[in-house]
Amino acid sequence: MLFHKVASKTAALVAGLLLILLSGCSMDNAFIFFPTRDIVMTPKSAGLPFEDVYITTADEVELHGWFVPGDPQQPVILFFHGNAGNISHRVDNLRLFHQQLGVSVFIIDYRGYGKSSGKASEEGTYADARGALNWLHDKGWGNDRIIYFGRSLGAAVATQLAVESQPAGLVLESPFASVAAMGRRHNPILYFLLGWLLQSEYDTLSRIDQTDAPLLLFHGTRDTIVPNKMGEEIFARANEPKTLHLIVGAGHNDTLSHGQREYWQAWRTFIDSLTLGGDNLMRGTVDAQ
Repeated sequence: MLFHKVASKTAALVAGLLLILLSGCSMDNAFIFFPTRDIVMTPKSAGLPFEDVYITTADEVELHGWFVPGDPQQPVILFFHGNAGNISHRVDNLRLFHQQLGVSVFIIDYRGYGKSSGKASEEGTYADARGALNWLHDKGWGNDRIIYFGRSLGAAVATQLAVESQPAGLVLESPFASVAAMGRRHNPILYFLLGWLLQSEYDTLSRIDQTDAPLLLFHGTRDTIVPNKMGEEIFARANEPKTLHLIVGAGHNDTLSHGQREYWQAWRTFIDSLTLGGDNLMRGTVDAQ
């Protein structure tokens, strides 16, 4: 009886996926990328100064982002968000970075998100990251004054960029090991049957040891979407220097609601530990991979 119920559920999922494929929607767009277009608020809504930024990637996709200036003596945070919504859903994060750390922050929407053109893909998000980094270079920020920060899917993007172009520091929050690991955890039967149709890998676990950037990794202990075990596996494989900060009681989307004092202190300690360049000198650009 139990097998019958599982088989029936699996058949229904497969039928639904076939409809998705026939409609022209890829598996990645059905299961990985969940962009929205509407900008629901801006940094101005939070009383922050900011610059509206439009950049063009190496493959001619126009991206939209915001640059929130901070203390020029502090590093800049290059912020890569998760797989849903757009940058307007991260305004509170920008406000807290400004208030708690006083740093500058540059956040972009991946292609297909918010006001950015194009359609999301793994390689596309990597190209978007390179474009964002090149914009900072053009503004005079050297890699030795840039910290890459990625949440969830953005952690995979930040890691790939760190492999290609090492930053002063790398901060990952709620990172998953890989798309395959997520598929096996949440939909093992479905992933076994149709996982081969997914184009994206986002294999942070196999890439994290390819960078020597100092690492700070945050993960909630009650994250049911990306279990903290995945974050701990990534941390174990990463090179020194590295710091793991488990956020007790936090899930996947409420990391800032638990232990904020300890959270921001971990950020301050990490920034203080970095060897930062003395000037915002441009150190070159990132070649398209």
